[in-house]
Amino acid sequence: MADDDEDFAAMLAEFEQGQPQGKRARRPKVGDVVRGKVISIGKDAVFVDLGGKAEGVLDREQVVDPEGAVRVQIGDVVEARVVDDKGGSLILKIKLGARGPEARAELVQAAELGIPVEGVVTEVVKGGLAVDVAGVRGFCPASQVDVRFVEDLTPLVGRKLAFQVTKYNPGPRGDLVLSRRAILEVERAQLAAETKDRLVVGAVLRGLVTTIKPYGAFVDLGGVEGMLHVSELGFSRVEKVEEVLSVGQVVEVMITAITSQEDLRKPTRISLSLKALAADPWLEAVAGFVVGQRLNGTVTKMMTFGAFVEIAPGIEGLVHISELGAGRRINHPREVVKLAESVEVTILQIDPEKRRIGLSMGASERMEEADNVEHGRAMPAAPAKLGTFADLLAKAQDKKRG
Repeated sequence: MADDDEDFAAMLAEFEQGQPQGKRARRPKVGDVVRGKVISIGKDAVFVDLGGKAEGVLDREQVVDPEGAVRVQIGDVVEARVVDDKGGSLILKIKLGARGPEARAELVQAAELGIPVEGVVTEVVKGGLAVDVAGVRGFCPASQVDVRFVEDLTPLVGRKLAFQVTKYNPGPRGDLVLSRRAILEVERAQLAAETKDRLVVGAVLRGLVTTIKPYGAFVDLGGVEGMLHVSELGFSRVEKVEEVLSVGQVVEVMITAITSQEDLRKPTRISLSLKALAADPWLEAVAGFVVGQRLNGTVTKMMTFGAFVEIAPGIEGLVHISELGAGRRINHPREVVKLAESVEVTILQIDPEKRRIGLSMGASERMEEADNVEHGRAMPAAPAKLGTFADLLAKAQDKKRG
């Protein structure tokens, strides 16, 4: 056993000497899950190299099968949880998976040290979930199932999940209360720390749609949530967010703004956009439009100052109220048009910088008349009472003689 300890110490010292100064990982804490390589198997303990962070020690009984054979070999990688810190070494445990009296003892330890446990969801009960943890029936309140309220808990039945023990009474009733939310919040905090450096305006990130609201959707960027407003879903008008997104959908978004809150207790607001990554229909559609062009469109919105008409997918123009009545004064667009009505319009102006198109519903007739006048097809005759220029000149000369 002494030889094993000396060999382990020598190998550990050699490994640590090869580590760059200032870049050694932090020492694991009680409750952390660690991975390491088996470097020595003694009579009572198995020593695990945790990459220079610390010496890990497993009770040999944890890696022995019912027949007494050791299930690991030198060089194998094992995953375990830190259950105690003796200063010089970390005491490891492969898993909390015993049953009977030993399971109850492990649950007491898990509750005291904050060590997560695994349990299988057996059923949905009033107010939450029933969970089997190594033969002990536990209860997870609905408010502790996830970081957000879960409407339907049924899909979780039968799944093996990690929980934090928030209360355990090892008496006859075995009062075991669990929280999955506590586990998820720790994971989100770790993800948020990793994501933080990537949160800059203009960054393009992949995220998961977590919540849908009438005004938009929340997207998890990795422990940090951003808001995707309905106006940023695309260039076309979106009436319902559900028409474009669904909970659980993976999307690629651009960060358009990061706003700190006055209340430091509230998270920073991160504004996202899908539209910023989409091809702008203006770049193609507007290039094909010309002033004077007649088009068929659909009335999409009416305001007191005019009506908006979609003349191409995602492209709207405004028919000002003065251009709606074909010369007749009106007080509101509804006197002439209605929503979803198909109308013929004429392009009056195009302003690419302001992304505006001015339309008219009466200009086509006026332009037709002007075109006829220009070509002499509708030139009105001079009034008879005025006569010709020669007649006027003759009358002036007669008047002078008289």
